[in-house]
Amino acid sequence: MVSFDAAEEKMRAAGASELAIKVFTRYARQVSEGATGLIPEETIEPITQVPSIEDISVDPEKAHEALDATVLLKLNGGLGTSMGMDKAKSLLPVRDGLRFIDIIAGQIKAARERYDVRLPLILMNSFRTREDSLEALDPDIEVDGLPIDFLQGKEPKLLVDTLQPAQWPADPSLEWCPPGHGDIYTTLADTGLVDRMLDLGYKYMMTSNADNLGATPSAEIAAWFAASGADYAPEVCVRTAADRKGGHLARRISDGRVILRDTAQTPPDQMDYFTDEHRHPFFHTNNLWFNLEALRDLLRKTDGVVDLPLIRNRKHVDPTDSSSPEVYQLETAMGAIVQSFAHAQPVCVPRSRFLPVKTTNDLFLLRSDVYKLTPDYHLALIDSLQTAPTIDLDKNYYGFVADFDERIPAVPSIQQLESLKVTGDVAFTGHEELSGTLEISGRGRIGVRG
Repeated sequence: MVSFDAAEEKMRAAGASELAIKVFTRYARQVSEGATGLIPEETIEPITQVPSIEDISVDPEKAHEALDATVLLKLNGGLGTSMGMDKAKSLLPVRDGLRFIDIIAGQIKAARERYDVRLPLILMNSFRTREDSLEALDPDIEVDGLPIDFLQGKEPKLLVDTLQPAQWPADPSLEWCPPGHGDIYTTLADTGLVDRMLDLGYKYMMTSNADNLGATPSAEIAAWFAASGADYAPEVCVRTAADRKGGHLARRISDGRVILRDTAQTPPDQMDYFTDEHRHPFFHTNNLWFNLEALRDLLRKTDGVVDLPLIRNRKHVDPTDSSSPEVYQLETAMGAIVQSFAHAQPVCVPRSRFLPVKTTNDLFLLRSDVYKLTPDYHLALIDSLQTAPTIDLDKNYYGFVADFDERIPAVPSIQQLESLKVTGDVAFTGHEELSGTLEISGRGRIGVRG
């Protein structure tokens, strides 16, 4: 039997709580017993019917009441390492010199003024994002009685061959990883923050990723959720061919509970089922609504150890060095809590509520002229467009933000563009006007003229 004493002591020495250590060891033991976290297709049934928020009418007074009772929590632990960043992704400029965190703050202030509500903002930071993110926020965003942030836990990366904590003297910080955003429940239980929200009169909490600028404060959805009586409601969108990698909800055959399945939880030989937008017609946005009383009761019932499915990620201890030892990063997904609530109700929302930046392709679009920034800090497609163009930039030259900015200091006009594929080292000036279905390739650094 594998001993995790070394990993536990490492966490304890770093200041981890006993609850966090307990949760980590629970998942580490699952891995040692052969758990993969995979959810085979034959164990689930697709969910094909979800009510749409666009079909629901909301009383304005009820909308005001519900939003005033809502706390907005943003997951802000990501560094954007997949795009070559080494600081919080929320500090990346998106539009007109404004960063994610600036636009989020603008959205909240605008909603407060429009609806005359409290609407607190709380960031869930990681040990790598906290200092820079708090420095970037205006102090006046804070609401009395609640903290502006709390710190997500960290856990040791485990060597694949021994399941012992990895050692990497060249950069000891790389020996650690966040335990996925499912760690939110461990941290909320540790801090007693849910009880504090309830004591201050808040009834609901909406969570979303900081890099999803579409997840704006919504009085309409808050009112629907308040009236629904649901314990929990994940927002989903209709899936298209462009969303084949997004996680989806399904119903577990063994007990009839709704569950969340992500790419890393799908057997490799069943990815054709996972990516079939007709079989699984909705994708999970990670915009989540919680009834705070139901969440408090669940955390009390489980002593803070919520039963979330394991996600076992196999990586290198140094993500930039493929010769460094292979490790497991043990994670859980926040949205997987859907299986823990008897009264969970997914709701289908417009695609405008899902505008994440996961790649520089997404960044290209949000910086372009097909989007506009409204006075209330919403990013919206220009009126003449129903959908955004498809962008496929060569990862070898545009994959990292620094390379992207070097080659595209300003995004060309793409209002007449249907799709763009760039292969090779191509430089744009920002004065081009691109249209139609366009493929550009080149060797060496060349300029493109419309």
